[in-house]
Amino acid sequence: MEKIVKDVGDIQSRLIDHRPVLQGEIKFFIREECRLPESLNKMTSDTNEHDLPRCTESMHEKLCDALTQLEAANHMAQRIQQRELEAEQNTHMQVCAERRKQNWEEFLKEQSRLKEEVDEEHAKAVGRLSTQYNDMKKDLAKYSSF
Repeated sequence: MEKIVKDVGDIQSRLIDHRPVLQGEIKFFIREECRLPESLNKMTSDTNEHDLPRCTESMHEKLCDALTQLEAANHMAQRIQQRELEAEQNTHMQVCAERRKQNWEEFLKEQSRLKEEVDEEHAKAVGRLSTQYNDMKKDLAKYSSF
């Protein structure tokens, strides 16, 4: 009977007394809860010690490459802008040269027209003077024959 009482006591303690099971669960929970921050701490330390310097170095290299490419692109843009400015100036100079050429041609035409007018007036004046001198010769001849 003693064995039965002992077995019933064991069964009762297992069914009613949950302390050993709860203590095991609590210890497991605490162990897991402690393990997680330790794991996170280790992961953070590893990241700070290994990954962060590597990422920083990689970022620095990539930024230097990007800066070099941006400087090259900026230089090329400046050269293109300079060429466009030179082309615009050349175009402006060509337009001015064409305008001067047209003005010169107009000036030469005007001078030619004025020359023709002067030549025409000169021819008329020569004609008038010739007529006048002829008339004067005739008058002189009339008076000399008397």
